[in-house]
Amino acid sequence: MLETMSRRTRSRARHRQRRTRRWRGLIGLVVLVALLGGVALAGLRYYESCQEAPGGSRNVTVTIEKGASGNTVIDQLAEEGLVKCPLVAKWIVRQRGVAEDFQARTFTLSTSWDLDRILEEITTPPPPIQTVSVTIPEGYRLTEIAERLAGIEGVDMKARRVLKLATGGTFSLPPYLPEDTETLEGFLFPKSYEWVKELVTPRYAIEQMLAQFEEEVADLPWNKARRLGVSEYEIVIIASMIEREVRVDEERELVAAVIYNRLAEGMPLGIDATLQYIDPNPDDGLTGADLEIDSPYNTRKFAGLPPTPIGSPRLESIRAALEPADVPYLYYVLCEKDGPGTHRFSVEYDEFLRNRNECLG
Repeated sequence: MLETMSRRTRSRARHRQRRTRRWRGLIGLVVLVALLGGVALAGLRYYESCQEAPGGSRNVTVTIEKGASGNTVIDQLAEEGLVKCPLVAKWIVRQRGVAEDFQARTFTLSTSWDLDRILEEITTPPPPIQTVSVTIPEGYRLTEIAERLAGIEGVDMKARRVLKLATGGTFSLPPYLPEDTETLEGFLFPKSYEWVKELVTPRYAIEQMLAQFEEEVADLPWNKARRLGVSEYEIVIIASMIEREVRVDEERELVAAVIYNRLAEGMPLGIDATLQYIDPNPDDGLTGADLEIDSPYNTRKFAGLPPTPIGSPRLESIRAALEPADVPYLYYVLCEKDGPGTHRFSVEYDEFLRNRNECLG
């Protein structure tokens, strides 16, 4: 009897012990869950706070180099006080896979921006740059160039403003264009240009075309100008006449030779293109009255070169002015019978008359 009661007592004790252990385990689990939850909540709050703006409203200029890694960029931003938690920011960059989207350029960022705003700013490509195009044909004179520039779509450009700048003695381009030269005629290089739209002004356009002239002619043999008895500026005058007279490339050096030969003989150049340059009524061609105009541009009446170029020559015409053909020709006449734009050249005036009769008759 006593033994039976003892077994029952021991059984009840073991049951109480197991129940106690279960309660203790449950309490421990609850405590652990609570601790883990607290840690998770604290981690979440820390994670969220790391993405907040550092504070203040300081603007910072940052340049991201091409090929910079995500870690390098975040360290750079952290050094500038733009990122609160570099390690978290690096993890976010890796998770989002945005490092390859970083734009290699200079940004102005603010310490008042959160991490999302910063990342959006440095990964967003810049808007496409708007450009405008304009083509200046060979031989165009200043008035024609000004009109062409004024016709650029979407740009507020007035032809009269271009002309005022181009004839104000403001620009020079030594040794080709001396200081205080009143006109840029001949020096606005003929070419197709593409410019950033927001930069385009009359001054900008002129500066670009002058710079193009300087670049294009840099490798020409300018030392030959003095040997030919002319200045660099006069080379451009001669080139402009060649440009307006010649339609067949092979004739540029021949026309140049005629000009130099006539200058050497003291003969009037007789180039109608110079007279057309000042023709008050160009639509009716050259009339008898035009041929009597009292102007140094009337090279039928006055010997020597006109005072300025009469248009913008191409590079080949400038080269021909520096390297004329070694021929004795003094005359030429247009002869379409021999081909479009072709001229016949001669030494003697009688031969010139025969050519003229054959070609124009």
